[in-house]
Amino acid sequence: MPDRSVPVETCDEDQDTFERVRIQQGLDTIDQAIEWLIKDNVRIGIRKMSGRGRALYQVKRKHK
Repeated sequence: MPDRSVPVETCDEDQDTFERVRIQQGLDTIDQAIEWLIKDNVRIGIRKMSGRGRALYQVKRKHK
């Protein structure tokens, strides 16, 4: 996935939240914390759309 920068303007309260997430997740930078939060929210949204934790199984082909 290509790296892209998105400028984010935050208040002190947001910075505190990002710093807490950075420490809790063992990340090196605030940018990594923001990325982690975004990915976590995407995961939660997908889980809500598809129902409870769906299992994915590999479909095996029948050889002719």
